[in-house]
Amino acid sequence: MPATTTGAGSAVSRKGKGTALTTDPLLAELQVAVPDGVRSRATDRLALAHDASHYLLTPRAVVVPRSIEELGATLRTARHHDVPITFRSGGTSLSGQAVTDGLLIDTRKHFRDITVLDAGARVRVGPGVTVRQLNNRLLRWGRKFGPDPASEAACTIGGVVANNSSGMLCGTTANTYQTLESAVLVLPSGTVINTGDADADDRLRALEPELWQGLSRLRDRVRGNPDSVATITAQFAIKNTMGYGLNSFLDHDRPVDVLAHLVVGSEGTLAFVAEATFATVPDHRHVATGLLVFDDLHAANDALPALVDSGLAAIELLDAASLRVAGTDPLAPAMITDLAVERHAALLVEHQRADADELAEMVAGTDRVIGRLSLSRPGTMTSDPQSRKGFWHVRKGLYAAVAGARPSGTTALLEDIAVPVADLADTCQRLEVLFDRYEYPGSVIFGHAKDGNVHFLINERFDDPGRLERYDAFTEDMVELVLGRGGTLKAEHGTGRIMAPYVARQYGTELYEVMREVKRLCDPESLFNPGVLISDDPRAHVTHLKSTPTVEEEVDRCVECGYCEPVCPSKDLTLTPRQRIVLRREKARAEAAGDHQLAAELTAEYTYDGLETCAVDGMCKTACPVAIDTGDLVRRLRAETNPAPERALWATTAKSWGATTKAASLALDVAATVPDPVVTAMTDLGRMVLGHDTVPRWTGDLPAGGEVRRRRTDPDAIAVFVPSCTSTMFGPDDPDSPGAARAFLAVCDRAGVRVRIPDRIASLCCGTPWKSKGMTEGLAAMSERVDQALWEATDHGRLPVVVDATSCTEGLHQMIDKLPPDRRPAVVDAMTFVREHVIDRLPLTARIDSLVLHPTCSSTRLGTNDDLTAVAEVVAHAVATPTAWGCCGFAGDRGMLHPELTESATRAEAAEVAGLGAAEHASCNRTCEIGMSRATGRSYVHVLELLERCSRPA
Repeated sequence: MPATTTGAGSAVSRKGKGTALTTDPLLAELQVAVPDGVRSRATDRLALAHDASHYLLTPRAVVVPRSIEELGATLRTARHHDVPITFRSGGTSLSGQAVTDGLLIDTRKHFRDITVLDAGARVRVGPGVTVRQLNNRLLRWGRKFGPDPASEAACTIGGVVANNSSGMLCGTTANTYQTLESAVLVLPSGTVINTGDADADDRLRALEPELWQGLSRLRDRVRGNPDSVATITAQFAIKNTMGYGLNSFLDHDRPVDVLAHLVVGSEGTLAFVAEATFATVPDHRHVATGLLVFDDLHAANDALPALVDSGLAAIELLDAASLRVAGTDPLAPAMITDLAVERHAALLVEHQRADADELAEMVAGTDRVIGRLSLSRPGTMTSDPQSRKGFWHVRKGLYAAVAGARPSGTTALLEDIAVPVADLADTCQRLEVLFDRYEYPGSVIFGHAKDGNVHFLINERFDDPGRLERYDAFTEDMVELVLGRGGTLKAEHGTGRIMAPYVARQYGTELYEVMREVKRLCDPESLFNPGVLISDDPRAHVTHLKSTPTVEEEVDRCVECGYCEPVCPSKDLTLTPRQRIVLRREKARAEAAGDHQLAAELTAEYTYDGLETCAVDGMCKTACPVAIDTGDLVRRLRAETNPAPERALWATTAKSWGATTKAASLALDVAATVPDPVVTAMTDLGRMVLGHDTVPRWTGDLPAGGEVRRRRTDPDAIAVFVPSCTSTMFGPDDPDSPGAARAFLAVCDRAGVRVRIPDRIASLCCGTPWKSKGMTEGLAAMSERVDQALWEATDHGRLPVVVDATSCTEGLHQMIDKLPPDRRPAVVDAMTFVREHVIDRLPLTARIDSLVLHPTCSSTRLGTNDDLTAVAEVVAHAVATPTAWGCCGFAGDRGMLHPELTESATRAEAAEVAGLGAAEHASCNRTCEIGMSRATGRSYVHVLELLERCSRPA
């Protein structure tokens, strides 16, 4: 690992991302070329060094260009200093193609434009957009992106193009190669070509004559060699991402079109794709899915021909080991969790059609086929959304779930191969023989059986030379097995470093030389991603391997897949959950190596980047296939580092919470009467003296204080209402609005729904402030008080508890879940309670024209977003939820301690909200409403306030 830059922490801003003071000429020149876009601290370099693969190289610097012009300046600087570059986006690649010890170009933070064309039939998109974001944008047109990789929540269009991604449904007909229409390419020379321009071929010939002539020559050379044509035709008749896409020489005539399609699957070794235009495919809404369970893998494969002939859109294979892991997932359907797995295997099958009658006809035909199969369990197809969701949840999360269950200290390697479908059964059986021979217990086989494409996963330790030799020998036998059946060693994941030494063996000397010439023509200086896809090193696949030291529970389970990153509110400011975890590994690695300077530097930088700017919102858990909540790690680290005086202060506030919230309310009332600059200056001074993570920053957009919460008695109540303490601290934006708590009581009264409020309510809290800050003593004191109060108020658990702020609902859930089972009253969010008990009894006197809704991280984790939407649709004629919505990062007081977190987290959503032009804006949590009001300049209120307004007597 390269040594860290001296003095890296000294010039870093409070915003975490920064460049060290340096005398390095490369970095100095880059800082001029890309202002504010160069990251050279140890934290930044090591955080981005890790991707989902089992390779690790530490870049000299990370560059974040904002435009093609800044990228061009970076290329000139890199060439001047003879430093290679590698493009990095979502970091979900598994084959080592996105790591480097040169310059790492982060394309994820910018290049995010989406332009929908021809009513959704085509789309122009930047490389920083994720597949899920693109599909969300296309949803209203009934279209979707052709490739459908399992990592669609995190992988970006740049990576999809670089790897020629396909997936579970698109096969070889709607993959990246087939759906790409044109691209804006930045060549290693700096030349920019839009291959969609009418004169693109002429421009390529004029600007890059040697490249244009060389591609013409190679096209004719390939076409003139019958053996080359036969090999290419056979190789690309199946899914294949091994080497360069030489089928482009057969499919296209103009050199510029050949180039555009050679870039697909080139893994960043030929050009940077600054923009790409694709044809989209229909998003069929009529779908039926089924899980067919067989006695063994052979029986499942034997069923493939008949199932393929029935016209199924997807046929996914799960072997016995996959089913065992899936059975431990609490979200897996009962058909899997109830299965006593022995040698079983399953096929997940699906039909998709535009018409319901057509779907019914296809399902009937497939059911007849299923009826003739030898199944271990009865099998049928269903259109029930929840059942379908459960099946696909298991399949899409299988890799990370299996890898997450691996022994601590081992690395999970996921390989993907493809063979002709007729050879799949025998290939799978022989793979199992290799697993036994090389002692890889628990290895799994799953994947796209319809395409003869399967993935297999093994666990290995790379810090043991003997085991490394075992892995090398296994790889040789696996290569011989696959190539002996006319298959490909890479079907989806790209050649990368892991299969670069075997490209020549798969294609033969002639076609390998054609590939080498393609690389030389496009990148004569080998500036772009050297060592990837084309390599002269026969040991490239076992070089620069990543070890996984044992650190702590959350860290050890992480497979570094990156699925968590798109939902993280701090992803564009400091660190993502994956990066928070890998930096813990890097610190452990540095300590083990005796590099105390690096360990100290990482620790110092982690305070702001890792701890202070984490919203601990738990959204990472909703995206993580192994359910890691990085917030748990952060809370524990905060608890370990909290000073004793601060812990004592927070323990005291727990005992006097009523007085504390009242004081906060009065302080906001006073602040509202003083000129804004005066109050802001006072809090800024306090932040300078006591710390930015201690003193909140007051700004003029904060509301005045709210009302003190008071008890309400009713012997005939059907629920106990616990209004959030945030309603005491923060009043409504509009003095004429009742606020969420009073609105809830008003609509309940109008509907004849009776509720009570506990004694000593002013002193009660869900515990979130203490939990999020790691103040364990205060949390314990508050938990004891809440337990006693609610036990009495709920008639010893008979009545449910209703809370008006979703974060408090969740906090109370978590607090009560730690009590003995016989002392746990039910906790219900107000949105759910109102939907189930109030709405149908509540006469409305008005409705709002249009409403923009902001779900929260808590409503997402609680599963109450449907209830929130349902209530919103009662009060508004049109309800829109921005496709870019996410956690606002306000996180209690985090948005006041670190306003930059909320600004960064809400940037995309705020831009979308500005274009929607709705009459009203609402959410379901007071602090989130404050954060969104600040971010958008629109006043966000609780949906309950709108419901109260729309139900006022005429």
